[in-house]
Amino acid sequence: MAPRKNFRNQAKKEVKPAAVVNKNGVKVEASVAASSGGFSGTKIFTWFMVLALLGVWSSVAVVWFDLVDYDNVIAERAKEFRFNFSEVLQGKLSAYDADGDGDFDVEDAKVLLDEKEIKVPAPKMERLKKGLKESPVSVSLREAKEESAVKEPDAVPPPDDDVDGSQNTDVESEIQAAVPLPPISDDFIPDDSRDDATHPYEDENDAIDTKGELVEKAQPQQTLEESKQYNNQPGSPETKETVQLRYNAEAESVPEPEADVEPEVESVPEPEADVEPEVESVLELEAEFVPELKENAEDHPKDQLKEKAKKKKPKLLNKFEKTIKTEIDAAEKLRKKGKVEEAVRAFETLVLQYPQSPRCRYGKALAEDGLAEKMLSNDMLQKAIGTYKEASELPNATPDLIKATLKKRAERQQFLGRMRGALATLEKLVQIFPEDMALKNDLGVAHLLIGDNNSAKRVYEEVLATAPSDGFAKVHYGFILKSENKIAESIPFLRDGLESGDPGTDDGRFYFHLGDALQRMGDDSAYKWYERGHQRGHFASVWQRSLYNVDGLKAQPWWTPKDTGYMDLVKTLERNWRIIRDEAQSVMDKTTGLFVPEEENLREKGEWGQFTLWQQGKKAGESCRSVPKTCGLLERYPEATGCKRGQIKFSVMQPGTHVWPHTGPTNCRLRMHLGLVIPKTGCKIRCTNDTRAWEEGKVLIFDDSFEHEVWQDADSYRLIFIVDVWHPELTQYQRQTLSPI
Repeated sequence: MAPRKNFRNQAKKEVKPAAVVNKNGVKVEASVAASSGGFSGTKIFTWFMVLALLGVWSSVAVVWFDLVDYDNVIAERAKEFRFNFSEVLQGKLSAYDADGDGDFDVEDAKVLLDEKEIKVPAPKMERLKKGLKESPVSVSLREAKEESAVKEPDAVPPPDDDVDGSQNTDVESEIQAAVPLPPISDDFIPDDSRDDATHPYEDENDAIDTKGELVEKAQPQQTLEESKQYNNQPGSPETKETVQLRYNAEAESVPEPEADVEPEVESVPEPEADVEPEVESVLELEAEFVPELKENAEDHPKDQLKEKAKKKKPKLLNKFEKTIKTEIDAAEKLRKKGKVEEAVRAFETLVLQYPQSPRCRYGKALAEDGLAEKMLSNDMLQKAIGTYKEASELPNATPDLIKATLKKRAERQQFLGRMRGALATLEKLVQIFPEDMALKNDLGVAHLLIGDNNSAKRVYEEVLATAPSDGFAKVHYGFILKSENKIAESIPFLRDGLESGDPGTDDGRFYFHLGDALQRMGDDSAYKWYERGHQRGHFASVWQRSLYNVDGLKAQPWWTPKDTGYMDLVKTLERNWRIIRDEAQSVMDKTTGLFVPEEENLREKGEWGQFTLWQQGKKAGESCRSVPKTCGLLERYPEATGCKRGQIKFSVMQPGTHVWPHTGPTNCRLRMHLGLVIPKTGCKIRCTNDTRAWEEGKVLIFDDSFEHEVWQDADSYRLIFIVDVWHPELTQYQRQTLSPI
């Protein structure tokens, strides 16, 4: 259309007539020539034929190629909608511009005729489709009015500009930690403060064989130094607790500051009765009046109406802050767009202007939190934690803001490994909001994170006394009972909690421990729960139930040395098995205290001792001094000594010992068993449904993330050497960055 329009515009310009030559060879002006009959009959006939041919070909094109004469269509529409067709040709009807080129032309006509798809703002397209009954002037006036209305401070902002984040779809980028925690969401709902997924607690880093965590995704390509700086998470190689006895190891690798015991808050300011509830989005208005909807029941069944009902939005602004909402919105918009440096500066300015505004201080804390993630800075995150505290302690903070602020603070303290500080923050929250069971549940988790199972148990007993059907409290209470070896008592709590489907219950650990408890009670329904856990995505299969996983690794229960690619290591072990055996036997005397009883509650009966040389990719103290030759043989095999998700240890099992069916914590390792002292009969190991026996001087290799079980029914002890190695398909980067176990 553009060339045609330009041609017409040029036709309207004043152009000096070109000179023509008459029969006598004299140049005269074209107008003179025309007036004197300069065009001969032949020329007129020629032009007539050209025009006739053009008409014929146009007709053929329209009929044969099904083309549309959009100019005629526009002219017809112009008559229909009562505007001047000449204005269309001049592109003056910009109010009806659909393709955004600044005018109304053929391309716009195509849109109106539904013959061309183009992204047009919904309100504008609606007006175009309804017949364009408004004149261009009235449209322009109405749009200007709408524009001015948007700029009014009391106007309802669109959902994506909601200050308090109820409509916010931004998700803070997750920083891969040594033990990852879930990202902190801006969407805070006071009616249920618990995250729909899982709480930001961690499994203990150094339990052996029986624990796990959620599937690990590809880690961000950051340097090790950066990872250490920001992802400093709790867990020390020196701590040795089990997942049955401890929910999580107490944070030891991060220096614990003095307990953040905040002063007691005697009262919380209640919102004034004369202040109308704040409505900050159109969606909220719609949710508020869902029962009043007039649509047909067929269009909106009851279940759909229920979905539309939104939870009550937290009130984060006090009476004064509503008068500066526009300024807060502007700073908040910077933060949600990822411009965290600018957002920090904007909120700092607001804090200087309004030092007693809790909402401005809370916004500053959120911006500092986002900047900490961007910078991978523990110092900046610690600053945000301090600002959260300041916001919660300001006068005139609304109850919802106090709750949101302290919850954020506790979550970020846990992320940094400040478990006792997080515990103090949550205790303050429970003190202020004693009726909020979700906060009490979080407090129970905080006790578990520092290994205080007894305090956690008391908290969950209080919750269940008030809310007997609380699924979150049930699964955690059942978990604690199982850690106390109260197997039968734990089952109904774990089972009922999982069946409740409450937020925070759909966790692989609870499926894991319920199935394990049922197996120990001889109940075959354990595999039903394992299957359900597999269907929910927590287990790779019913047999392979590890939880610290990397996707895509080859999975098979038994491996050959050739399969692993570690042929040299296997040959070294088998060639020197007598040297290794002799050193192990030399330290087996109980008086040395080097062999310690298995501490993971894996035995049904019997005696099982272990002497560890490497743990989490590091030497275990001075253990190698007692067996220097053995350690010397292994020094040149980093696939074993550097395996942060495994151990290297001697294992001695006395007659009459049975090890419950269990699975290891991760699919990132393979386990080698070198037979040192093997009785002729009575010793066997089952992995999945394949049972095998050890041989002296030979290496058995299996993936202990698959279910396995051990029997020792011989007349003398069985001694083996266990060497864990990285799964051969892991990359070097993954081996360096995966969290230790």
